[in-house]
Amino acid sequence: MCSPVGRSIYGDITKVDTTGASQATANQDKLKYHGVAASHKLMETDLQRVNKYETSINRVACANQIDPTIIKAIMSRETRGGNTLVNGWGDNGNGFGLMQVDKRYHEPVGTWNSEEHLTQGTRILTDMIKSIEKKFPTWTKEQQLKGGISAYNAGPSNVQTYARMDIGTTGNDYANDVVARAQWLKNNGY
Repeated sequence: MCSPVGRSIYGDITKVDTTGASQATANQDKLKYHGVAASHKLMETDLQRVNKYETSINRVACANQIDPTIIKAIMSRETRGGNTLVNGWGDNGNGFGLMQVDKRYHEPVGTWNSEEHLTQGTRILTDMIKSIEKKFPTWTKEQQLKGGISAYNAGPSNVQTYARMDIGTTGNDYANDVVARAQWLKNNGY
């Protein structure tokens, strides 16, 4: 049994620079501020919902050699830990499950909250990171990780430069927000 903490082959999430959530994202919870502080508050709000799946998340993270906080942060960003789903679906019926696998690009597997679903979403994420590694081989591991998180939302072709990778993602802040949420989890012992 591996310990998923610190076992990521995709870089150290705590070393990724981030500007956090846009005001549009912060407005989900009627926050009067944006940035890293807003991302932290959003993640804190979702923590209990996300932690219901901790055992499965840790197994999936371990099997895919990725930091479990990134999976949790994506679940928070995509579905607020499942809170925004209707019968397992979101995004106008296009996104499936806790990690919002888009049925227009992938055949969803498992039930919306299953380990099978989390495995599929995590493999899509790691494939996106690998695509960014190939596209930008001179970027650091942490830059490639952030680019892969951005690509999870908008595809690898959307990532053109490091500084502007989130332009075209949902809220134009996807990777920055997810990174800040994951960092909050790390800073709080998760």
